Parts: sequence; structure tokens; C-alpha cells
Amino acid sequence: MEERLLSAFPPGDYDVVVVGTGPAGLQTSYSLTRAGVTNHALLSADDAPGGMFRRFPVFERLISWTKPDAPCDPKTREYECYDNNSLVADEPEARGLITGFMDRSFDVPARGEMEAAIVDFVQRVGIRARYGCRWTGTRQEEDRFVLETTDGEYRSRIVVFAIGMTEPWSPPLKGAEHATHYANTGSADSYRDRRVVIIGKRNSGFEVAYGLLPWARDLTLVSPRPVDISVLAKSPLRARYLQPYEEYVRGSAGTYVVDASIVGIERGADGLRVTADATTWEGRLSFTGDDVILATGFRAPLGDLRELGVVTVLNDRVPALSRFWESVSVPGIFFAGNITIASRGLAKEGVAANSSSVNGFRYNARVLARHIAERLGFEQPRPTLAGDDVVPLLVDELARGPEVWIQKGYLARALSFSDDGIRDEGILPLEEFVDGGGGPDAAAVAVEMRADGTIYPAVYVRRGGELEEHELDPHPVRAFDGEPYRRDVERLLRPLLRRS
Repeated sequence: MEERLLSAFPPGDYDVVVVGTGPAGLQTSYSLTRAGVTNHALLSADDAPGGMFRRFPVFERLISWTKPDAPCDPKTREYECYDNNSLVADEPEARGLITGFMDRSFDVPARGEMEAAIVDFVQRVGIRARYGCRWTGTRQEEDRFVLETTDGEYRSRIVVFAIGMTEPWSPPLKGAEHATHYANTGSADSYRDRRVVIIGKRNSGFEVAYGLLPWARDLTLVSPRPVDISVLAKSPLRARYLQPYEEYVRGSAGTYVVDASIVGIERGADGLRVTADATTWEGRLSFTGDDVILATGFRAPLGDLRELGVVTVLNDRVPALSRFWESVSVPGIFFAGNITIASRGLAKEGVAANSSSVNGFRYNARVLARHIAERLGFEQPRPTLAGDDVVPLLVDELARGPEVWIQKGYLARALSFSDDGIRDEGILPLEEFVDGGGGPDAAAVAVEMRADGTIYPAVYVRRGGELEEHELDPHPVRAFDGEPYRRDVERLLRPLLRRS
């Protein structure tokens, strides 16, 4: 590692400390700098950038799509709707970087390609970090947090933990010590001619099954809930590895996908025996395997933050967060990355945000950086708009705005209207606009989804303290910048435009 990188950010006092150099930590650090918070330190236990993509997914291929050739320039903001993997930047030369590393043998990047694109981003935009510096403890001293690290102590008013959900997790399970967690899965060929039972039927479970399909003698995936492909439109997760499920549905021998609740795992004379009670039918089953793999997910490696007062949710897997991704119990402690799934937003009709994936949390990180900058007293630009520019701006956002399209029903583009003029408030959490209360008259647009998967534009208008929500009609090719939508947006905003 270069001495220049090793010497970055020595222990001391900073406005903000960011922990982690995965995509979330890098996006947060980049965005803090652009928001004026230059006195922040970026720390990493790793010896190079990349975070979880230095190791996962275990069978190489991501679940997020990028289209190298799209009907717009990869160096534009609009292209982000076609690129779910690159970090986002103001500089055109730092946009859409993943396309330069994809070999196009798949429509999704390989793990190594993603790691290379992240490193390229770091080099292009000049992000510095202190690598090989492990966070070991946390305490509070008056208005400062003190991070204890292997290199010394860091003090700051605000800490952003971009540490990912990287700690293997499994529910309390009798005999779990006989199994291997997904994180420790071996190479595919090491399972040659072996019987494998996989506990879990979400992406990691199917990823492992897909990777082992050409090698294992037989495969069984088991978990309580059935596979429901009807919810794919609403899910932030992508089902990229469904061939094992397709084989089971077709009746192919040697592959089974079973709905059952695990009773326990025990070692027998002929291998590992997994006992499970059916959940969608009556009965008990016993599966015998040479290997049992727990594809049961991860939790955030929170260290001593619970002792500091950070409360958790989802079976103690993630911290409880505000709409701006701040600990609800310890002000000043923020989180970035896939941990931000803990802030659900409005979750209208049960539609989840894309915060578990890079394409979503990269935007959360930008909003977070702006929020932190303002808390620290760094005023953020809010450009003034002419009245004639309002409707074209908003319908263009509804048609092409990557933040509102990728974070459906979670992020919104907002404007404020006052005697001082019309201000562009930028991207905000939709929950903040709806439930934040107070403030001047304002409007926001978002792209949303109904329970049946129908995508539609929405307009929110706050006038005189009263909030109105308007769902506009869907469109078969989602041309939300067409004349009918322009008329609808203009009509809904006319009272606000008239006062301005």
C-alpha cells in the first residue's frame, strides 16, 4: 500500500468520521466533500477499497443489472436508470464506470468487475482513506464520539458507519454448529458428487444452489416460506438464480425446493440429517446431506454500539434508524449502505425501498451527506427557479430522474414556494416531505408502485400546512413527461405558482 494512503487521516479531531470503504463509505465520503465537509476522515479495516465486493457474492455474479449500451450517454445522470452498479458522481468522467469492465458474457457484472470499477472510481475522484485501520471501540465524551482504532483515537461530532451487513447470521437453530454459513461456502467443485441441503430460499440460497447445480449429486433448498415470483416487481432483490427452482417445478430429479420450518440438524451415520416440519402441507420431512449450508443472511457488525445505546430491530440484525438514517436512540450516529434498509420510509402498499442494493443506497448516501453538512452549518445550494421552469423540471424527473425511479416511493424531488421565490430543494426522503411537518408551501414528485406492481407518478402538494397526495395515471411505456402529465402537474401546482 502506498505510503500516501497509509498516512491519510491520522488520529485526531474531525467534523465527521466515516467507517468503511465499501461502496457506501466511498459514496458518503465523496458526497461529504462535495457538500463542503472536507474535514472528515475515512477509515477502513481493509487494505484497499471495495468492501464486501472484495469477497461476495461467493459465486461471482451480482444480482444487479447494468446495460452498457443504452439510449443515453453513460456519462449523463439519465444513464443511472440503466446502471444499477456504478457509484454516482458530479464529474462526467467518473460516471457509469462499471461499463468499462464488463465483458458482456452476462448482463450483470462479475464480482471482480465490480471491485475494479470501485477502485477506478476512487482513483478518478481522488478519495483518500486510512486503510488497515480497524475500529475497535466507541465511547462518548461530552459532545464528541471517540472511536478507538488500531491506529489511535478519532474524535468527531458525527460518525457514519458504512460497515455493511457482513456478519453471518442465522436464527436460533438446534445443531447449527454442524452447518456451514453462506459466507464460508467452498468452491463449487469442492461439492462434486455430494448431497447438499441449503437452508434458505432467498437470493443467497438460490445463488449457492445455482453455482452447485453442475457439481452436487443432489440439492435441496428448504425454508418456511414458498417461493413467490409474483412479488418480484415489488422486491428490491433480484431473483437471478432461479434455475434450481425451475428444475424442481419441471420435476427434474435431484433438485428439490421445499416449504418447511427447520426443527434441527444432527449428525448421523450416513451424513447430516435435517429435520423440518412442513408449512404449506401436513407432515415432517428428513433430508440427509453431506453438507448443510445456512443461507440465512447477515447482520450489521455493530461492535460495542449496543452498549453505547444504539437500539436494534429485525431480530437484532440492524440499528433502528430515522428517515435520515440516524440512530433513533443515539443522535449523531448515522449509518450508510445496505444497513439503511432499517429505515423503511412510507412503505406504501408494502413496497420496499432498494436500500439493500448499491443502486438505492448510493442515493441515500448523497442525501445523508447533504443532511449532515447542513447540521454542521454548511449551507447547501437551493437554486431559484422561474415559474415557467417548474412543470418541465418535475415531469422530466417523473420520466427520467434516477433517484425517484430506483428508490420508488422512498425518495422524491421537492420544490419550495415562498415570498422569496421558488427553490429547488433537491432529493429528499419522501417520508420527510410527507411527515416532516411545517415549512413553507412546497411540492414533490415521486414514482410509486401499487401492490399489484403497477408503476405510476405521484404529486404531493403542501399548501397552508395542508398536504394533498395525487396519484396520476400509469402509462404503458411510462412516458410521464407527455402532455397529459404536464397538464396534470400544472393544474395541481397552479395555486403555488400563482403566489410566486
